[in-house]
Amino acid sequence: MKHISCFSVKDLNPTVFIKTLIFLVLLGINGAAAVTHSLKYFYTGSSQVPNFPEFVAVGMVDNDQIDYYDSNTRRAEPKQDWMKKVTEDDPQYWERETGFLAGRQPIFKGNIEIAKQRFNQTGGVHIVQTMYGCEWDDETGKVNGYNQYGYDGEDFIAFDLQTETWTAPKPESFITKQTWDDNKALITQQKQYLTQICPDWVKKYVDYGRSSLLRTELPSVSLLQKTPSSPVSCHATGFYPDRAVMFWRKGGEELHEDVDQGETLPNHDGTFQRSVDLKLSSVAPEDWGKYECVFQLSGVKEDIVTKLERPVIRSNGEKPTDMTVIIVAAAVVLALVIIAAAGFLIYKNKNAKRPPSPVSNPEVLEQLNPSS
Repeated sequence: MKHISCFSVKDLNPTVFIKTLIFLVLLGINGAAAVTHSLKYFYTGSSQVPNFPEFVAVGMVDNDQIDYYDSNTRRAEPKQDWMKKVTEDDPQYWERETGFLAGRQPIFKGNIEIAKQRFNQTGGVHIVQTMYGCEWDDETGKVNGYNQYGYDGEDFIAFDLQTETWTAPKPESFITKQTWDDNKALITQQKQYLTQICPDWVKKYVDYGRSSLLRTELPSVSLLQKTPSSPVSCHATGFYPDRAVMFWRKGGEELHEDVDQGETLPNHDGTFQRSVDLKLSSVAPEDWGKYECVFQLSGVKEDIVTKLERPVIRSNGEKPTDMTVIIVAAAVVLALVIIAAAGFLIYKNKNAKRPPSPVSNPEVLEQLNPSS
C-alpha cells in the first residue's frame, strides 16, 4: 500500500507548499511495473494558500495527465488530444464532469473545517488530499486498487483492498474508520469500483490514447561527471514509457554497492529521464573496461549498454551537461503546472459515465465527522 508522504504545514509558505505537491505526486506515480496501466485521480483542497485555487482535480492515465479542473476556472477540460475522443461516445462528458467536480468544492471546504476541529486547530494553511484509482496488468489481468486520504500531508485514512477494511493511523481518524468499517455497503462498493469499474475505464482510456500511451521512445544515454573525483552519472533522457530499469554492472554482474539510483523524472515534452551514479573510488584503473551502464525499457527486448570509458565522459563544463540541468529544471516547472497532488473526499455520481468515485455516502460531511 502506498502512503502519502508526511510534511508539516505549520508556517508553510506557498513555494514550499508547491514543491511538496510536486514531490508527493512524483512519489506516487513513479516505479510502475512493466505492462501495467493505471488510472489515478488526485484531488487537493487547501485553505489560505495565496495564489493557489482552493480546489484542484487532476486525472492521470499511465502517469499522463488526462484532465484538469480547479475552483478558479470552474471548468473540466482535457489535457490530451486523444481525450477529446470521449465525446464521440458521450457528447455530454465534459459538462457532466464539470458539474461533478463543482459539487466537490464545498465538500472539501467543509471537511477542512471539520478536520481542523478534529485536530484542535484554528487558522493557518491546511490541506486535504486524496488519491484513488487502480492499476491493471494487461498481460496477467491482475488488478490493484487504492483509495487513500491525507490531512496536512500526513496519512489520515486508507482502504485496504486485501482485508476490505480501513486503516486509521491517527486517533483523530478512528471515528471515521469505525463508521466506514461498519458500512458494509460502502465496503462492497469500494471493492467493486477498485476491482471492476476502474479497470474497465483504464482499458477504455488506453484504447482512446493507444497511439500515445502504447508508443515506445528510446533515450539518448550519456556519461556525465562534475569533477574528476565525482561519481560518474549514467543519464538517460527522452524515453517513453516511464517503466524503465537502469543499473551499473561489472563483468556482467549487476552492482548494488557504490551505486546511487535516481528517480524517474518527467521532461517538458512528455518523455522521461533517469540517472544512476557510480562511485569511482571503488573502480580500479585497470578495471574500467569491465564496467557498463545498462538501460532497459519495458516492451523493448534489446538493452542500451554504455561502457565506462574516459573519452566518452562529459565534464561539468560542457554544454550538453548544462542542457541536462535545464531539462531537469523544465521538468520540475512542468510538474508544477500539470499536477495538483492529492485531494481529500470523493463521492460517486451514479449517473456519470466518468469513472465514479469509490465513495457514495449521500451525507457527505459524515465522511469526516459521523456525529455531525
